[in-house]
Parts: sequence; C-alpha cells; structure tokens
Amino acid sequence: MNAMLASDLPLPRIGRGKVRDIYAVGEDRVLLLTTDRISAFDVVMAETIPMKGAVLTQISAWWFKRLEGIVPHHMISADADTIIAEVPALKDHRADILGRAMLCKRTTVFPVECVIRGYISGSAWKEYAAHGTLAGEKLPAGLTESAKLEPAIFSPATKAETGHDENITIARMREIVGEEAAHKLEQMARAIYTLGEKIARDHGIIIADTKFEFGRDKDERTILIDEVMTPDSSRFWAVDAYKPGQPQPSFDKQPLRDYLDAERKAGRWNGDAPAPKLPAAVVEATSKRYLEAYRRVTGSELKI
Repeated sequence: MNAMLASDLPLPRIGRGKVRDIYAVGEDRVLLLTTDRISAFDVVMAETIPMKGAVLTQISAWWFKRLEGIVPHHMISADADTIIAEVPALKDHRADILGRAMLCKRTTVFPVECVIRGYISGSAWKEYAAHGTLAGEKLPAGLTESAKLEPAIFSPATKAETGHDENITIARMREIVGEEAAHKLEQMARAIYTLGEKIARDHGIIIADTKFEFGRDKDERTILIDEVMTPDSSRFWAVDAYKPGQPQPSFDKQPLRDYLDAERKAGRWNGDAPAPKLPAAVVEATSKRYLEAYRRVTGSELKI
C-alpha cells in the first residue's frame, strides 16, 4: 500500500479531522477514510506512518463484527469491493479506499466522548496524583499509577475541535445530552468495554482506557460510531509486561512521542506546529507498533 497523507475522492467531502477524511454518500450514509496522517501533542506531522490508516480501519471493523448483538453500530462495510458495489463513483479509486475506508450510516453525533478507564493513567493519573480527583470528583485514596480501577470508571469528556478534550463530570454530561441519553451512553460504553477488555486480555492486551463516540441514526436509535478500541482511541498495554506503580509502554505512537519529547527537552522544538522532521527509523518503528497492535488484538497479521 502507498502511504496516504490526504484523500481526494469524487464525493462531497464534509469533514477532515487530524486523521480521517469524511465524505457524504447520499443523505443517510458517510464514507470514513482513514489516512496515514499522525498527530502527537496536538500537532499533525508532515510525514505519514505506512499502514496506520488500514490498521485503524480494520481493527475497528474487527471489533464492530464482534459487537453484533451487544450494541448497534454504524458500520455497513469496510471491504473495498463491497463499498464500490454500493458507491459506483469509487470504482476508479479502489487503491485509495482499499483497507482504509469504511461505509457507515450517517448519524447526528452526541457532542461528548464516552471514556471508560479500567486503569488509572495519563491525564487521569496526573489529576489524581495532584488532587486525588478525576474531573473534580474524589477517587479512593492510595491508588498507584497504572493501578486497576474496580469497577472501571465512566469518565466523559467534551469533544474539542482543537487542543485537548476536557474531562467533565457525569452531572455536566447530563446537562449537555439529557438524563436519559447520558444513562444510555454510559450503559452502552460499559457493555462495549466489558466485552472488549475480556477479548483483548485473552489475546495478551490490556485495554487500560478507551473512548467511544455515539450518534443517533435516522430512526432515532443510539448507535456506536467512529472508531472502536484502536491504538488511537485506547491505551493498549501488554499483559505480560504490566507492572503497576509506574508508566506502561503502549502499543501506539510511543516511538513518535519519545522522539518528540527528546527534541523538546533538547530545545530543538517548542511544542508548536510545525513539528520537527521525523527520522525514517521513528516512522518505521511507529508503523511496526501499529501493525503489532493489530496482530495482538485480532490474533492475525493484517492482510490487505
């Protein structure tokens, strides 16, 4: 596969995120195309990470299939030939969509991220270490970094167009989406995480935390959308390397983050765009990390 920085398909483009290009397919469907763009510390890199888009799309597709009967979701197909049969305008663009595109139901998106934290890490650990809280609410005393949370914590966040998402209380979430919807979203997020955490653990991966997005379809059903339990939306740790009380190595863009951290500490980068040029070794190591995440989660090599 050729690495892709941006797509140009013969469909109306209705959105472009840090990683995904979104196209309208009629009134009630969308095509999500995951490029090989990568961001870190809220800055999009100039370089692409080969196979990253396919990894994110195909891990999501793998999970959506396993969630049938657990929660409704938006995926129609992530198979290029099926998509072309549904959207003939793409027949000359098979190479562009192969492995990296997903045809989905169009929804009205809830303006919150539904985060489930099974372990305390990242921004949650920083707040807890400083104040003993998460989104201002008290957590049990005596937790250590990367400790397992029992039960897992539902920790919603507001969706930021730029910069970091902001952790919010469940009370604030109720104000934003309404009490009934807030209850439904938490219920669905917990059901997905419970299933995903067990399957991943059986495959040697701990899903320490993950975020979900939901929308309402044309029939007013609440359904799971976007990506699901990928290395970009989740913190993956290896079961056999897990040691509570310290940070854990992640199956995501860690080689990239480590390189940028070193550049920042050395005074060669101020943390703003543009990011420093990435050495080929960092690009390769990051690509391998994504492919290893796919292999670990699904139990097979990625074949496109």
